[in-house]
Amino acid sequence: MSTEIRVPTLGESVTEATIGQWYKKVGDTVAADEPLVELETDKVTIEVPAPAAGVLEAIAANPGDTVDVGALLGAIAAGGAAAASAPKAEAKSEAPANNAAGPEEIKSEPAPQPVTATDRAPAPSAQKLINENGLDAGTIAGSGKSGQVLKEDVLASLARPQQAAAPAVAQAAPASAPAAKPAPAAAPRAPVAADDAGREERVKMTRLRQTIARRLKDAQNTAAMLTTFNEVDMKPVMDLRNQYKDLFEKKHGVKLGFMGFFTKAVVHALKEIPAVNAEIDGDDLIYKQYAHIGVAVGTDKGLVVPVVRNADQMSIAEIEKEIGNLGRKARDGALSMADMQGGTFTISNGGVYGSLMSTPILNAPQSGILGMHKIQERPVVVGGQIVIRPMMYLALSYDHRIVDGKEAVTFLVRVKESLEAPERLVLDL
Repeated sequence: MSTEIRVPTLGESVTEATIGQWYKKVGDTVAADEPLVELETDKVTIEVPAPAAGVLEAIAANPGDTVDVGALLGAIAAGGAAAASAPKAEAKSEAPANNAAGPEEIKSEPAPQPVTATDRAPAPSAQKLINENGLDAGTIAGSGKSGQVLKEDVLASLARPQQAAAPAVAQAAPASAPAAKPAPAAAPRAPVAADDAGREERVKMTRLRQTIARRLKDAQNTAAMLTTFNEVDMKPVMDLRNQYKDLFEKKHGVKLGFMGFFTKAVVHALKEIPAVNAEIDGDDLIYKQYAHIGVAVGTDKGLVVPVVRNADQMSIAEIEKEIGNLGRKARDGALSMADMQGGTFTISNGGVYGSLMSTPILNAPQSGILGMHKIQERPVVVGGQIVIRPMMYLALSYDHRIVDGKEAVTFLVRVKESLEAPERLVLDL
């Protein structure tokens, strides 16, 4: 008896994922709950555990394939049947396409039919793109087994400027209806010299990187983004931190960093300027009576933004603990979908990488993001005297559709005031 391996529920609004890598191959012994395959979604990378112990009998989805929630990934043969099942599964995968369907046979769904009279059934992910773009599968050269059209083939076809919409789609439209304009095709890459081509490496973008690129560009295209700047004297916070960091760590079991102060300062400013904590929904403005603060974290797979929930109800110690916990999960690739959703405002700290000043891009649909930067000693005038102080530039990017210039500047000034007089955070001033 075999146990099916299927794509689990991936989280709110996430309906598909891309196969990253299989940790086991057909014929390998697996233990219950042992990680089998890595799935890349729009937001996080997750591991699918083995639903039962046994031997991996077959693999139905290969690295790079796009799979929907609930789709079949493979099968595990139980106990006694394991030895016999593994060779059979391997033989299936090596059989010619006209004699056996290989791992695809274990799928319960019928194979998608081509849109033209051809015996090359496109892969499900390819068929989806073909249908969405009104293409003719018969005009696309397949690079898969026995000439099967794969998702990559469809994307390559869309990238060619001469690719036109299928004639059948145009004929089906009413004569009185205006012809739909095809989506602009991506510009082909300029030719590269032969000497340079041999020194290049082409790597497919991960789903996470594709999503980051799309969301950032969407934010630029949708929001009326503007950035205002200020600078803060970090000496008061640094003095307070140096004075109490040992006692703080001893009592709370976590180091006292700067993010706790910044998060607390942002929360205080959001209470005074609620527009920075709002978002647009159609013709409505939604004002949040809570503060879920996203903290941008750089990982080897890209930028992720886990969320500190209800930061307005937390102490600095609780904030530091939660940020530390989320940071560890981000670096270990263990963030869940729940950790990434629901943020109302974001803080990005480019200073840890040495950035002196930047203009952060909004994390849509949020209306504000605060950029922290490198602390650098500079000469400033204090009380009529030139002194050396540890200064940091702050940048607030905001959606001008919601937030007026006066509100944005006031918000950033309030953050500055709270950091230059940390007692304001304790006294709620």
